[in-house]
Amino acid sequence: MFQDEIVEEIHKIREEYSRSFNHDLKAIFADLQKQQTESGTEVVNLSRNPSLTKRWSRRERDIGSEKTL
Repeated sequence: MFQDEIVEEIHKIREEYSRSFNHDLKAIFADLQKQQTESGTEVVNLSRNPSLTKRWSRRERDIGSEKTL
């Protein structure tokens, strides 16, 4: 089976990062939120923009009706 060096490197980095937090998802999430805040980049929340969430939902009520498909 073909092994991609780039993919292998990504897996290695991900495993090292996870291990540095003892594989604790809450700690990893807190660290990622901290990095996000410190980066100073704008964070876009798509869940508050109905026009963007409508196109990904098959539920008719998202586009103004109470009835589901």
